[in-house]
Amino acid sequence: MSFKIAIIGAGSVGFTKKLFTDILCVPEFRDVEFALTDLSERNLQMIKSILDRVVEFNKLPTKVTATTDRRAALEGARYIISCVRVGGLEAYADDIRIPLKYGIDQCVGDTICAGGILYGQRNIPVILDFCKDILEVAEPGAKFLNYANPMAMNTWAAIEYGKVDTVGLCHGVQHGADQIAEVLGAKSRTELDYICSGINHQTWFIDLRLNGRKIGKDELVAAFEAHPVYSQQEKLRIDVLKRFGVYSTESNGHLSEYLPWYRKRPDEITRWIDMSDWIHGETGGYLRYSTETRNWFETEFPQFLESAARPIDPAKRSNEHASHILEALETNRVYRGHFNVKNNGVVTNLPQDAIIESPGFVDRFGINMAAGITLPEACAATCTSSINVQRMSVHAAISGDIDLLKLAVLHDPLVGAVSTPEEVWQMVDEMVVAQARWLPQYADAVPAAKERLSKSRIKTREWAGAARRDVRSIEELRAEKTALKQAV
Repeated sequence: MSFKIAIIGAGSVGFTKKLFTDILCVPEFRDVEFALTDLSERNLQMIKSILDRVVEFNKLPTKVTATTDRRAALEGARYIISCVRVGGLEAYADDIRIPLKYGIDQCVGDTICAGGILYGQRNIPVILDFCKDILEVAEPGAKFLNYANPMAMNTWAAIEYGKVDTVGLCHGVQHGADQIAEVLGAKSRTELDYICSGINHQTWFIDLRLNGRKIGKDELVAAFEAHPVYSQQEKLRIDVLKRFGVYSTESNGHLSEYLPWYRKRPDEITRWIDMSDWIHGETGGYLRYSTETRNWFETEFPQFLESAARPIDPAKRSNEHASHILEALETNRVYRGHFNVKNNGVVTNLPQDAIIESPGFVDRFGINMAAGITLPEACAATCTSSINVQRMSVHAAISGDIDLLKLAVLHDPLVGAVSTPEEVWQMVDEMVVAQARWLPQYADAVPAAKERLSKSRIKTREWAGAARRDVRSIEELRAEKTALKQAV
């Protein structure tokens, strides 16, 4: 088979390499062309060097190109994969820093909450540019696979306004299933069957079967509380499991910022999180991790290049959905996964226009969702609160309506638990002014926002958060990796 795959934001080096090697685990895809595109010429050349080394070592006919000209990369592409982070780490730092001034302590800030909503405002205009190019120069009927957060907002915009065949992809369901299989003592995840549904980062394991035996709430709670690691790292998730009756896919840190109950006061934050790794609730944890990862890659690039000279091993193919979807569409080997698509009746008690994440099957005829799923009422209520925020956020990003943007932030569960309306209005003004270069739709609103900020009397504070850690140096990272190797 010979077709073209374009990867936008290919400078996301580790993830791009994973997707690339996954796809090449499919024997029929040896002759595929990969067109990489990114704003950074330097990052492009680094990742192209790594992928070229993979191709050369494995003696493959695969073609890899790299260009900062996005339309050239998209021309004739059958599949387009997006891994973009609009504004990079500079804008992301403001997504964490500015809300902290108003008492809003986020672990990740890339889905909803103040940071995730502003992230969506930066992404959506760019996503629509992608869609325009796809419709104009890609292969007719090309499929857009969006991996970029905020997943639901980006996918919503691409489907509703970009008019492109789009599916959003995430790995939260797979990671949650791995945990459940482990605590239940399964020899492999293949022994665990499940139905998981909801919205991205708020999906729920509503039916669990271990070797065909149904697993109830009490057994699952007992298994997690008995686990020596997860009982400490996932305290908040376990508490939600006890109260809701079902386990959430999302990490302790992520889940904590989608709900109004666990991060509203500093003493509550430290009670529910775990500092053994960023993902368990650390303030600005993912920003720190992303910064360290970028610094590590740039410093240790020769090691990454050397490690690329290894055989592609299909047994080590990851559980990221992209390669499996392409394989099913092209070969008709059926694949079951969990996909982000417009609801349209799939989940009976969520809004029809929402982007839901739910089970589906892929074959040559496309992605076929399993319809008629009903969530437990508490899960539906929590998801609906986030969907309302997502809807307003998407509409604000399309229209450039700063008042609607403020209402979206005001209705966010965690923001509403922490901040007053006056504080929200000022915070959004401050974030829009700080990120104006990435928010073209708000250009006309920026001067008035600056004027309001100059007259504001609302007090803020410079605060690192309840559980902040400093970015580690390369030397510290090396020492930690050496210690881990010696421990093994």
